[in-house]
Amino acid sequence: MTGLRLVLVYLFCLTGLAEGGDWPQFLGPNRTGTSAETGLLQTLPQDGPRVVWKTPLGTSMSGVAVSGKQALTLFQDDTQQYAVSLNTENGQILWKTALAPAFENGMGNGPRATPAVAEGRVFVMTGEGLLAGLDAASGKPLWKVDVPQQFAGQAAEYGVACSPLVSGDLVIVQAGSETAGVVALQCASGKLAWKSRGGRSGYASPVLMTLAGAAQVVVFDAAGAGGLDPQTGAELWQFPFPTEYDCNTACPVQVGEREVLISAGENHGAVILQLTRSGDAFAAKPVWSSLGKDSQLRAEWQTPVVHKGHLYALDNSGSAGPITNLVCIRLSDRKTVWQKPRFGKSNLILADGRLWITTMKGELVLVEASDTEYRELGRAAVLETTRQAPSLADGRLYVRDDQHVICLDVRGSR
Repeated sequence: MTGLRLVLVYLFCLTGLAEGGDWPQFLGPNRTGTSAETGLLQTLPQDGPRVVWKTPLGTSMSGVAVSGKQALTLFQDDTQQYAVSLNTENGQILWKTALAPAFENGMGNGPRATPAVAEGRVFVMTGEGLLAGLDAASGKPLWKVDVPQQFAGQAAEYGVACSPLVSGDLVIVQAGSETAGVVALQCASGKLAWKSRGGRSGYASPVLMTLAGAAQVVVFDAAGAGGLDPQTGAELWQFPFPTEYDCNTACPVQVGEREVLISAGENHGAVILQLTRSGDAFAAKPVWSSLGKDSQLRAEWQTPVVHKGHLYALDNSGSAGPITNLVCIRLSDRKTVWQKPRFGKSNLILADGRLWITTMKGELVLVEASDTEYRELGRAAVLETTRQAPSLADGRLYVRDDQHVICLDVRGSR
């Protein structure tokens, strides 16, 4: 079987694992930014999809997690950061839990991380690094851990953006300590299960993958990428990828049975690593790289998505500059198939063969995940300035800005 066919088989199997009804964590069921849902809008109405509800909240860079009849996110008012649960049917607040004082930062105020929902609990991370486990039904705090303080770490300069990852009975986050760069806490109690990989935090969230036949948590911190045993935290492999200002922000992306892509902005670029295994020993070596100011891919804070052997991504040109291109890269030979220059700073997910993109201008843009050319299927202003990727559950798209969470009906004709 050719390498491309192996990639396609792997991606088909991965997508098949997704549960279309929920979006329980950052970037969806498998943390790939991909939904298995079908039967969605094929084009956007001129004035955008129907608004199901629109709930006023407050300042936040947190996305929306959806579990059952709950849409969960973080926000802050003038004094406090909160976790909040909204009824998915009407947007009414089911509960609101104060977590910590309001967070202020020169790169934007408010919490950054997206909640994770599992086994009747919600796990949230505030802007300064307070990790909390809450009862999903009531919002009652079960435990709280000030991660930088407890593990003698340093919160990331621009705010803690690591969204919690649940693996079995553990919740895993970056801690930013020289002795505990990544920590796993028990979901039920918040007690330490393991610590690993010392070093400063980046801004990316850990991702659970199976690479070279082994389950592992792939992390992307200030120093680079690495794989950890989910149960023990033992470091399986590491690859240095330091960037200016520690701005490793986009999540690692699995692009094959043994391959993972990492990418960063600030004119840094992208690398595909291939893992080899000998017994319990792993090694990661680059099989493709595109670095520097002429790189094909410099993912600033937007995680790319994979569809039918192609990578769809937002490429930021310059050092945190305003120029962002939308690109399609063929994985078999790593060639750029098409580029939409100056598309604009945005974020995206993939569903039903289309890219659902929210721009910083507040537009929703629908683009066909075409492997031949850029095909826009509609564009409408639906919210104010945003950085968050949309969330999709049961035919409804959840978007948010610093003023509202908005639920849009994106189901196609029934």
